[in-house]
Amino acid sequence: MNTEKDFSPLTPNIVRALNDKLYEKRKVAALEIEKLVREFVAQNNSAQIRHVIQILATEFALSQHPHSRKGGLIGLAACSIALGKDSGLYLKELIDPVLTCFNDSDSRLRYYACEALYNIVKVARGAVLPHFNVLFDGLSKLAADPDPNVKSGSELLDRLLKDIVTESNKFDLVAFVPLLRERIYSNNQYARQFIISWIHVLESVPDINLLDYLPEFLDGLFQILGDSSKEIRRICEVVLGEFLKEIKKNPSSVKFAEMANILVIHSYDLIQLTSMTWMREFIQLAGRVVLPYSSGILTAVLPCLSYDDRKKSTKEAASACNHSLMKLVTPEDDVDDEESQTKSSPQSDGSPSKKESDLNGKSLICCVLCSSDRPAVTLDLDGIVQVLDRHLHDSSTGMMTRIAVLKWLYHLYIKTPRKMFKHTDSLFPMLLKTLSDESDEVILKDLEVLAEIASSPAGQTDASGSCNNSDSKTELHIPGGVRDGQPVVVGCKVTDLSPSTPSMNSYFYKFMINLLKRFSLERKLLEMRGAFIIRQLCLLLHAENIFHSMADILLKEEDLKFASTMVQTLNTILLTSAELFQLRNQLKDLRTQESCALFCCLYRSWCHNPVATVSLCFLTQNYRHAYDLIQKFGDLEVTVDFLMEVDKLVQLIESPIFTYLRLQLLDVEHNPYLIKALYGLLMLLPQSQAFQLLSHRLSCVPNPELMRTSAYSQPHIDYSELLQHFDRVQSKHLEVRHQRAGRSEHPDRKL
Repeated sequence: MNTEKDFSPLTPNIVRALNDKLYEKRKVAALEIEKLVREFVAQNNSAQIRHVIQILATEFALSQHPHSRKGGLIGLAACSIALGKDSGLYLKELIDPVLTCFNDSDSRLRYYACEALYNIVKVARGAVLPHFNVLFDGLSKLAADPDPNVKSGSELLDRLLKDIVTESNKFDLVAFVPLLRERIYSNNQYARQFIISWIHVLESVPDINLLDYLPEFLDGLFQILGDSSKEIRRICEVVLGEFLKEIKKNPSSVKFAEMANILVIHSYDLIQLTSMTWMREFIQLAGRVVLPYSSGILTAVLPCLSYDDRKKSTKEAASACNHSLMKLVTPEDDVDDEESQTKSSPQSDGSPSKKESDLNGKSLICCVLCSSDRPAVTLDLDGIVQVLDRHLHDSSTGMMTRIAVLKWLYHLYIKTPRKMFKHTDSLFPMLLKTLSDESDEVILKDLEVLAEIASSPAGQTDASGSCNNSDSKTELHIPGGVRDGQPVVVGCKVTDLSPSTPSMNSYFYKFMINLLKRFSLERKLLEMRGAFIIRQLCLLLHAENIFHSMADILLKEEDLKFASTMVQTLNTILLTSAELFQLRNQLKDLRTQESCALFCCLYRSWCHNPVATVSLCFLTQNYRHAYDLIQKFGDLEVTVDFLMEVDKLVQLIESPIFTYLRLQLLDVEHNPYLIKALYGLLMLLPQSQAFQLLSHRLSCVPNPELMRTSAYSQPHIDYSELLQHFDRVQSKHLEVRHQRAGRSEHPDRKL
């Protein structure tokens, strides 16, 4: 530096000392500057004060020479001390050159800059607040400084500035938030620690309402929460916990909608529990305000439901979120937007209804939130269905998540059936595929959804037209009995099978067709879960509907082997399942036109399996017809499988289901064909355990010589026509077996 240059009012001795490499000499110069400035203050000579500050800033603090810069910094600090309370008038000129030195490559110089600014701020106190942003910006950089001395100095300055902000009520939060939003995304751990400490301080100041601006930096807070440093995470958790407490205290002032997506985004491992906890509180406090974000919330929540005990807390929080969100969906969400506007228009004052107020059991909160927001809230149904469908398709989805997905679908079909049926065609294939799931609980929930689809009245008013088209209503053509000596065919629509059955929509018959098709393609599913699925459907829908429709479909089945297997399965369910008790009672007494029609419908399909047909006749007490059928067994191909079915029938005759049949053996005079039919079965059996069992039973029949023939007990059914149908079906089976035998080297074994 040119010491010959005029630096007045600074004396040459002061100038030389400021440029000296020794700290002690620079300190002496600073004391001289302090005396000089005090004189100018006493004289009220602001021009000379500004001139001194300008010289110290431009000629020293911003000099190219490092010792000059050090002298300039200590000189500016001396000016501030001399100015005292008047330093606020010159703060910009004092602060700017010092902040510039924060970026100096010399760590010692950065330390002296910290020291100088500390002295300036200490004197000015609250007067520095208008310059807070530039001070904060500078400090945030020094917080990450690699030199420990610089970092230590910046921490002292940081504490001083926090004390000033805490004491003052003039902090400009609006001006500070944009800077906070920018700096909070720093990846440096020290900078993050600095940022989070400031948020903690500002949040604790009663006069500063940082909660209003939380959406501006919540995303950054959650990013900091995922930091690798345990200490930083701890501090961040404390800060987020404080904010959550404030949210619970003042939900009416919280901008839930602006923060909902932020929580969804930050639902990964490290911060998942905190995210779920916040999400749970948001849903419970904000209510329907979060519905537009429900698809994103479900994307975050559903996978957590399958966590094991290692993440029990996260799982419980996610479960609470899921439950609370589901409760928010109401029948009101099934109303079109136009209808919704029409309904909401009478409440011009914006006041919520009682139903809205009590939605979450928090009347006061809902009054505040719903009065202005609720009319505009729209359920993101398309987004929700997309998320649910994606989780069903994903083979890695956990069992509890799949169950939750199916519960959601069921809930949506109950609460918003009109809108949901627009998605049914896309959901239907996956729902059918889910029947092959390994979990019984998943299958049960899946069946509940399918049953709701099949029975919902909304299925008849599908927007696509597939359900409301009269031409699409499939009819089940059921052979009836005879009327006035002529065979009668009873036509029953799927939606009106009998006065005692609930109505079914068009999806019911489609469901039955596809279910049987799936059984046909996946024989293991039929073998392992077929009976379980059908029994549950009989509980969820109606046993008569299920058997009626399946019998009608099997009547047209081209795969005769599958038809026989399926009839055998249905027959076993009919005869043994507790769920079919009412249907069995209905078939025992064929005195009504409906019961006769049902029997004839089942009979025509049961003909695919001769033994099942006989058991159906036993169940319906058509003993003479059973005897006639057994007489025809001599013309059939009697295989090992056939005899095994006869063996099972004998076992069933000894079961509680056929108690009434065994008791009828006592009335020999009126049940001769029952005894003949049983003897027919006995003659079919080889010398086996079943043979001994049935033989012993028949030996207990009293006075068999009294057996006499009698007329048919059910005059309303044309049994000759049914026998002809049995012959036709069995001829088809025989033809198929012969064709199969011609192509195989090992035909079926005969006895």
